[in-house]
Amino acid sequence: MEFTLTTTQSRDIETPAFVMLCFSDEPPAAEAAGGVLKMMHESGEFTGKANETAVVHRPEGMKAQRLLLVGCGEKAKFTPREMRVAGGVAARALQARSIQQAAIRLEGVTGSPAMLRALVEGLMAGSFEPDQYKTEKKNGGKLLERVEISCLEPTAELRAALETGQITAEAQNWTRALVNEPGNVLTPRVLADRARAMAEECGLACEILDEPRMRQLGFHTLLGVAQGSAEPPVMILLKYRPESPATADHLALVGKGVTFDTGGISIKPSDGMEKMKYDMAGAAAVLGAMRAIARLKPPVAVTACAPCVENMPGPKAQRPGDIVRTYQGKTVEVLNTDAEGRLILADALTYMVRNEGATHLADAATLTGAIAVALAHVYAGAFSNDEAWQQRVLEAARSAGERIWPFPMDADYRELLKSAFADLANIGGRWGGSITAAKFLEEFVEGKPWVHLDIAGVAWLEEAKPWMAKGPTGFAVRTFIELARGWA
Repeated sequence: MEFTLTTTQSRDIETPAFVMLCFSDEPPAAEAAGGVLKMMHESGEFTGKANETAVVHRPEGMKAQRLLLVGCGEKAKFTPREMRVAGGVAARALQARSIQQAAIRLEGVTGSPAMLRALVEGLMAGSFEPDQYKTEKKNGGKLLERVEISCLEPTAELRAALETGQITAEAQNWTRALVNEPGNVLTPRVLADRARAMAEECGLACEILDEPRMRQLGFHTLLGVAQGSAEPPVMILLKYRPESPATADHLALVGKGVTFDTGGISIKPSDGMEKMKYDMAGAAAVLGAMRAIARLKPPVAVTACAPCVENMPGPKAQRPGDIVRTYQGKTVEVLNTDAEGRLILADALTYMVRNEGATHLADAATLTGAIAVALAHVYAGAFSNDEAWQQRVLEAARSAGERIWPFPMDADYRELLKSAFADLANIGGRWGGSITAAKFLEEFVEGKPWVHLDIAGVAWLEEAKPWMAKGPTGFAVRTFIELARGWA
């Protein structure tokens, strides 16, 4: 999507559609669009409530062919997060009418760099359609392509915000397209090929650990998950190193990469299993974040790690009751083969500390259904061994407009992972499932500051929203980008 910054007044912009952001507690001026807006407001046809839209054709006093009204709710509560949603609503409303060019004016409360960046991210995220495998595209394949953004003065800060928003949104949409790939197309090796091609394009170092190398290293928990599939596993490593690092810190971003999850021998119900192509959303998020990090150039070293497998019930599949030894050395009794994400992450997290020298870790994983029971499809869950580090991640999430809620990690939860036959079990029973999964992962971070994001409830939209299409959301990409950009 192309953007231009101008200072042209709203009435003088020639465009197929001019987008006007409207607030529910700020009635339109009597003369706006020849009084049509005031009439619509008074009749209740358009009140400015969040996500509400309406179109006025040939608005009086304007050169635009159409005026698209987008409701933003109460002005006092309008933040960059609401602006991001408004941008998505605008993009989808425009595309529904096959409009490919539009304009918008930002001033006052909407005119800050943060608001501009959020608008750009919302417009680009809203324009994404997960229809790459459809022969007939939605709206004839006509996507929003060009947007003119009018402001009081196109300062250097606004131009930088525009560029950052574009880079961030492109990475988020790249991630969404990756997650949307079906399991028969996107196997672990194909995902590695996609990552390698992206790394070459963006100037990142790339290393792929294949099955023989992982066996040599002793990644037995990861290989145990993969052994039921005809598709071999891989571990993807992407590395960014700043030219002038401001710190000796080394941030590791780790993402669960189960390219398809049947549950293994502990097989899932057939209803909804087709969605399990999204079980690599964590891996896609860390790879997508690296795509942006390579261009935004934060002052901290960052390595992304994506352990990638298929979890299948083949003749060599891991059995409930099997005991495997982790790369760290601890043994794990596998009570449920559908709790596989924590097994592949265990080896990856330890590897990042021991072999890559990570000083801070953050992982993203579609790890448990329990997180959606606790938080529905609204928030991701955060789990950490370090309060200060968790606060930094939460602050990055707030800045990025992604909602994450912290959970307790008391030592009592570790007791639920006790096994009579191994150092620990891979599940902790019915209660507190998302917490016990996180406690399992905590065993393998070697005491380094670490945050686990359980994104199982937010990585996929079950139904389309006014601001985003059904399917993958790209959750955690923006948080990870902000985490690296804000490093001090």
